[in-house]
Amino acid sequence: MQQTNTIQKIARIMLGGFMLMAGIGHLTFQREEFQAQVPNWVPLGKDLVVILSGIVEILFGLGMLFITKHQVKIGIALAVFYVLIFPGNIAQYTNGIDAFGLDTDQKRLIRLFFQPVLILWALWSTGALNYLINKSKNKQQ
Repeated sequence: MQQTNTIQKIARIMLGGFMLMAGIGHLTFQREEFQAQVPNWVPLGKDLVVILSGIVEILFGLGMLFITKHQVKIGIALAVFYVLIFPGNIAQYTNGIDAFGLDTDQKRLIRLFFQPVLILWALWSTGALNYLINKSKNKQQ
């Protein structure tokens, strides 16, 4: 298990809570808004994608909150998840779809720059960033 400091632990817990709430939103009160982010080229129904991604987000949230023994693996997996769902944000921007208060092209464009923040948050708060950096340094030696 990678050691993390108090600020990282608080950040991990906050991100876990956000993921849990986002997952619940996928399955309930924000379902239609999340459907707006599913690109048209995805070969599954938009509602099914939202339900499945909601379940995954709930699992990530619970993992971030309670499975600290594997927090590095969870952090890396969550970062990969954020990369995989990024096309939905791009589709929302390129198609000019209003959802989550993103009702202008400028707001949708700004939202795109938040995805790297989420990726770094997942990696940093779980100690995965330090783990990956140290692993890379050890390979170079």
